[in-house]
Amino acid sequence: MKPNNNIDTDSMVGLSPHLKLARSIFSELININTTQNNGSTKAAEAMHERLKQAGFPESDMHLTGPKPQNMNLVVRYPGTGKLRPVLFIVHMDVVEAIRSDWSFDPFNFTEKDGYFYGRGACDIKNEAADIIANLIRLKAEGFMPERDIIVALTEHEESGDANGVKWILENRPDLIEAEFAINLDAGGGSIVDDRPQLLEIQTGEKTFANFKLEAHNKGGHSSLPVKDNAIYRLAAALTRLAKFDFPIQLNDTTRMFFQRALETETEGIKEDIEAILKTPLDSQAAERLAELNPYYNAVMRTTCVATLLNGGHADNALPQTAAANINCRMLPGDTPEDVLKTLKSVVSDPMVEITCTYTAVSSPISAIREDLMAIAEQIASSMWPGVKVTPFISTGATDGKHLRNAGIPVYGVSGMFLDMKDMRAHGKDERIGVKEFYDGVGFMYQFVKAISRKAEDIN
Repeated sequence: MKPNNNIDTDSMVGLSPHLKLARSIFSELININTTQNNGSTKAAEAMHERLKQAGFPESDMHLTGPKPQNMNLVVRYPGTGKLRPVLFIVHMDVVEAIRSDWSFDPFNFTEKDGYFYGRGACDIKNEAADIIANLIRLKAEGFMPERDIIVALTEHEESGDANGVKWILENRPDLIEAEFAINLDAGGGSIVDDRPQLLEIQTGEKTFANFKLEAHNKGGHSSLPVKDNAIYRLAAALTRLAKFDFPIQLNDTTRMFFQRALETETEGIKEDIEAILKTPLDSQAAERLAELNPYYNAVMRTTCVATLLNGGHADNALPQTAAANINCRMLPGDTPEDVLKTLKSVVSDPMVEITCTYTAVSSPISAIREDLMAIAEQIASSMWPGVKVTPFISTGATDGKHLRNAGIPVYGVSGMFLDMKDMRAHGKDERIGVKEFYDGVGFMYQFVKAISRKAEDIN
């Protein structure tokens, strides 16, 4: 592994041994290139060695996967067996990063001005380091949980090909059988105006599907234009779609999300939130909220938006074909078939063909666990007074869907806080605050211990 010359050693003065360990693991993971072409095996092997040196027996660790380059690591921390196991999942792979696009080498852990930089700094090697460091700490302390703690560091979440969680479920389900799972790549904290404000627990996620709208025409010479033009026909269809909104749908999670939002929103917005929580909901209030906040809009309804457009074949020819890609994000319960039917109705033009070109795996919402919410609230109130804990549905996809479909409820939990106005996952100079990383490690230490015991044993 290449040497790391970008660590501010002075900032490590006064750090506790377990935070130094977490930082060291974080640095090691960032320095391993786990993009799709490289695979995650080297990272899995590095974490296997860390755990081995910490005293974890080989019998409790499994390097397993479809190819030598694409291995997952599953480790079990045995408990008393009074409770069924809990599974923690986090992926090791990252999206590509081009050195010329970055201010730093994306695969060389860097600390600067209160931030840790590197590809995977917030998606999601920070949490891989977090959970491994805390397993090692718990082992050193002799902690005995009342349920087995299983941690799966997985491969190919970002690309979906040979997905790690899916592969384990299909080939080694015995390794990850659990009462429920904690997804470290979902949930987490929001920083707004330099202040920690909200800690979200994910209970479900939207599913995406792509639809192709395509108009055809016999074409001809551009010097002899006619009204029947493929581009115009497609443009008219897209205009109708742009003016359309899917109906508002609230569920247990989004209802609780908006109830918690009442505690932080301003007066005018509070009135509209109260109006949508009534039965029947106030549709005008819902539309005001949707227009005000794109996230509010996204969690209340299925959405479809044009993302790609192409048409015509020559500057001096009437277009024979015009096509657009429509990316839809469906609420749990909505199906591609339902959306396709709606799109055909909205477009209302038999000359515009509409086909579903891709649909991702959908999954149900996990029922809210009151014990989990209580634990998160208790820890958050002690670490970040005033921060609200709320369940939510994520607008993007995660590995949790595979487990939910296998009958294992999944909850996205993380104590890492990110600035909502400076989101850099998948982008240039990806980073996380140094303090936010250390606080997140501390949160997860308390959370793992608490979720591993019976409710009456939690102080």
